[in-house]
Amino acid sequence: MLVLVTSESVESEKAAAVPEVVALAKVVAKLRTENERLERLVSTTGVLERAKGVVMARSGCSAAAAHDTLTRRANLAGRTLMEECWTVLGRIRSRSPAPRPAPRTSPPPPRAGTDEPPASLEHAAVLSALGEALTRVANRQELAHCLREHLAEAASADAVMIYSGPSDGGLDLVGHAGLPASVAAQWRRVPPLAGVAAIAAIRDREAVWLEDLERDRERYLLLGEPPEHWPSRAWVPVDTGGVVRTVIGVLRTVDAPFTPATRSLLRAVARLCAGRLRAFDTPRRRAAGRATELVQATFDVLTGPAILLTPLYAPSGEVEDFRVDAAAPESVDVAGRRGRQLVGLRILECYPTVAGSPLWQGYLDTLATGRPYADGPFDYEEVVAGIPRTTCYSVRVARLGDGLLVSWVRHDAADRRRRRLEDVQRLGNLGWAEWNLVTDTITWSPQVYTIFDRDPALGPLTLEDLPDRLLPEDVPALARATRQLLDEGRPVDRPFRITTASGVRHLRVVAEAVLDADGSPVEVHGFFQDLTAQRSAELALVESERAVLSQRGVLETERTVADRLQHALLPLPEQSLKLTDLRVDVAYLPSDDGVNVGGDWYSALEMPDGTVLFAVGDVAGHGIDAVASMAQLRFTAKGMVITGSSLTGALDRLNALLLHTAQAHSTTATMVLARYDPKDRSLTWAQAGHPPPLLLRGGRAEYLRHPKGMLLGADPKPSYSEAVCRLEPGDHLLLYTDGLIERPREHIDEGFTRLADAALRELGRGSSSLAALLNPLRRSERRDDVCFLDIHLPSDTARTDP
Repeated sequence: MLVLVTSESVESEKAAAVPEVVALAKVVAKLRTENERLERLVSTTGVLERAKGVVMARSGCSAAAAHDTLTRRANLAGRTLMEECWTVLGRIRSRSPAPRPAPRTSPPPPRAGTDEPPASLEHAAVLSALGEALTRVANRQELAHCLREHLAEAASADAVMIYSGPSDGGLDLVGHAGLPASVAAQWRRVPPLAGVAAIAAIRDREAVWLEDLERDRERYLLLGEPPEHWPSRAWVPVDTGGVVRTVIGVLRTVDAPFTPATRSLLRAVARLCAGRLRAFDTPRRRAAGRATELVQATFDVLTGPAILLTPLYAPSGEVEDFRVDAAAPESVDVAGRRGRQLVGLRILECYPTVAGSPLWQGYLDTLATGRPYADGPFDYEEVVAGIPRTTCYSVRVARLGDGLLVSWVRHDAADRRRRRLEDVQRLGNLGWAEWNLVTDTITWSPQVYTIFDRDPALGPLTLEDLPDRLLPEDVPALARATRQLLDEGRPVDRPFRITTASGVRHLRVVAEAVLDADGSPVEVHGFFQDLTAQRSAELALVESERAVLSQRGVLETERTVADRLQHALLPLPEQSLKLTDLRVDVAYLPSDDGVNVGGDWYSALEMPDGTVLFAVGDVAGHGIDAVASMAQLRFTAKGMVITGSSLTGALDRLNALLLHTAQAHSTTATMVLARYDPKDRSLTWAQAGHPPPLLLRGGRAEYLRHPKGMLLGADPKPSYSEAVCRLEPGDHLLLYTDGLIERPREHIDEGFTRLADAALRELGRGSSSLAALLNPLRRSERRDDVCFLDIHLPSDTARTDP
């Protein structure tokens, strides 16, 4: 009984506990299921967010738009959303539908038929992480740092450079990471030269892989300093919607080729960056475009000249120019371009003399402060067809949004004289006529009978007889104008043609009605004018003006382009250069023949090893061809010497360069190339057909005995040698081009003597002014440009043992 009772009690308690245990088990199972669901959700959400980041980076769209894009692609390809996400993350692009979803822990397998190796899991992770990071990148500089961070391990990237190519064919460094500041500053601007791998990648739209340093030296100008620091490089173009203006450079200290997988990764990175690069300026550009359209629509109904200027910024953030984005119909420039023909022009390219003027400063002040700027009347000197002409203007500038609204009044005496002359012409060769509508009588002056070739005895022509003398095609228009004059009192000013015994004559009638108190015409006053001779002259003048404008446009364009190229490629320092223990002064004198652009050039720069490179050269001819050859020689000479070439070796290669790049005519040039070592104050130099340097020392002037060397571009097998000159404190060494010593009908020795006397007189007595030296030499006519360098070792320089 006791046992029975005890047993029943245990069973009763167990039975009572069963519902609680079952309920607890259900809760645990439910929590475990929910936990697993959350884990799957987190994993799925992570994959989805990464894929959305890739789409956002490529297209510049919002997160919601990226989700819609992924969903739409999945539906079109017959895949699930997760399959599409793994396709984006694992291979960046997909060319065929995936068969079935892959496991959530791995990307889908690669498919056959693709043009490049499929991305590995490691590279897929790099691309997905990069896609997310790109959504937080705000500019190209941040993009460069982001790329270096994500490619440092996956592609062994030690430095990243991003170049963007403007319209002139050159490149601007818009972003960099991993480069010393000095190297970035040196390669901030790459001119449009042949043999630059980055330019070739943009031009050909193909990646350039530089993996053999010795072979690549012969084919390309290697960016970076020194080139040996980066034995392998890649330049990958970025296609932003069919337009290739940007290239990404990856520089490596690894001396090994790029593997196929790495090449595939870098191409995928370029595609990934395309949308982000396009998105940087798209909203601003669209807003600016809409604003410009509204301004242009307003300008189209304005009377008077006005333009809208948009500032153009350099990578440093400074305003480097202004672009005309809208223009009123009556806006006319010095080249005759009118209205919308001005849209797209740049101020400094078309009007270089504005640079540094009060007007230019007014533009900058108004843009910065918003305060309107007004100036004038002031004189502006312009060159039209090679002839200087001064015009008087009044200008007003106001800020409009991010741009400037500029209006002006041209106070031109020539225009006033032209209008007065037109008045005289309008009143010349004419005769007056009156018609009394009440009495129906017509009165002509004698000149009208001469104009109509009519006998005065016959009297004036009546309205009924006049159509018989007109050409048939002119009758309807003149009849309509006459009815408007008589019925509405509307004035008439209309040309027409008549037939006479001497042929067809071009006439003009100008008439107005005199109204009575009721507003009805009672009289008509006017005159007839014979325009036959004027019409013939106008036709001839139109043809002549068309030819003149065409020729002037060609000359003006060539002069503007050549002058801007020279200023960009050959900047002149505003003060003395301090290079090691030397002081260097530079001067450039244009020729007096009206062509201010020649091939004279110089270089003076301190090299990485502490020595100083000097060069002075002269390319035969003037204009764009001379400037192009000058730029080619100047940059190539510096590049060769900096990269280790000897002076004679550089001259030999420059000679070969000119021989192989000559087009329709051969190009020749002379040059002095020198290298100064401050350790022992020795100057080693070589020359190619150039006048010798002039040394001033101890009150004496002496021309150095120059080593042998033939001018560049004349002989395929020249011979060059070097000479050494040791400088002493107080010395002046003058490098110059032959325009300084050559004069028409004068022996060259007289020019050498004149230069030596002037240099000894001015620089020999301690003067540091090049103006005092050059003024006496520029008094006579110069037919060539002059480039002049004064290399001075100051007397107070501390002596050191070599």
